[in-house]
Amino acid sequence: FRHLKRDQQGTMVIETAIVAPVLVLMALGAFQVSQLVARQLELESAATEAAAIALAAPPEDAAKRTILTNVIKASTGLETSRVVVTEAFRCGGNSSYITDSSTCTTGVLSKYVKIQLTDTYAPVWTQFGFGSDVDYDVVRYVMYKQQQV
Repeated sequence: FRHLKRDQQGTMVIETAIVAPVLVLMALGAFQVSQLVARQLELESAATEAAAIALAAPPEDAAKRTILTNVIKASTGLETSRVVVTEAFRCGGNSSYITDSSTCTTGVLSKYVKIQLTDTYAPVWTQFGFGSDVDYDVVRYVMYKQQQV
C-alpha cells in the first residue's frame, strides 16, 4: 500500500477529468451570455438609428412609418410582426402618451413616433431544462413636432 500511496502517476488525468467539464460549462455559459448582450445592443443600436432617421425625416404618415419599419427590419433581421412603428401624442404637460390626438383640445400637442422592437433568444441551456427563453423589448419615443392646439 505504501507504494500505491506514493505513486503520483495518473493524478493529472483524474484532476483534468474533474475540472475540464466545469471549465467547458463555464466557457459555454460565457459565450451564451455574450450572445444575449450582443443581441440587446444590436436592438438598442437599431432603435437609436431609427430615432435618428425619424428626426431627420419625420414619419408623419403611414408610408414614411413603413419605410422606417423596413429600415429597422433590414438592420436587425427581425420579422415584420416584431417591429412596430406607430404614432403617439402628448397633451400639454401630461407625461402619459396617447394614441388619439383629437383628445387634445387645448395647450401644446407633441407628436411622437413610437418605435418598439421585440425579440426572443433561446440560450443553449434551455434545451437541458435550465432557465427559459429571454425576451427583448426595446421601446423608443421620438418627438418630431410640437404645435399649439
